[in-house]
Amino acid sequence: MIYTRTGDGGTTSLAGGKRVSKTDIRLECYGTTDELNAWIGLLTTGISEKEDLDFLLFLQHKLFSVGASLATDKENAKPKGEPCITPENISRIEREIDRIDRDLPRMKHFILPGGCRTAAQAHLCRTVCRRAERLIYRLHEKDEVEESIRIFMNRLSDYFFVLARKECVGNNAGEIIWDYSCT
Repeated sequence: MIYTRTGDGGTTSLAGGKRVSKTDIRLECYGTTDELNAWIGLLTTGISEKEDLDFLLFLQHKLFSVGASLATDKENAKPKGEPCITPENISRIEREIDRIDRDLPRMKHFILPGGCRTAAQAHLCRTVCRRAERLIYRLHEKDEVEESIRIFMNRLSDYFFVLARKECVGNNAGEIIWDYSCT
């Protein structure tokens, strides 16, 4: 049975059994991480390069692990095994950013989200990732969040920015330059 009725009163259980309000910052963190994962799933439906698809799938698996870590009450449930994010995972994102950025034209202006569907979807991923990162830092002020998770989320939003640029260039869509004159 998919429903349990245990959350009908506005609370839910963390991994470890502790019940918390559904408005708890921890739920905002892993819920927003889950939302990001769903946006990545949508983004993958329009991406054609296998290398990009493989990397996005890697990110989805890592984000699911991040969500699981964020959903764990560290006082009552000890994490199993190694941290969910390793320095190698962060390095892998950095290498991917460098690989993509190497083939992009030098940025001379701020750009607006859009240009083509997959670029717009990558920008949505970027903004949801930034929101998740802000929420994770709010949680970190109250409860320790692994440094590797905080760094991973920061790098991840940069990755989605360069992926959006790549999609614009690759689809001959042209990036939308910000008209800062506001006229």
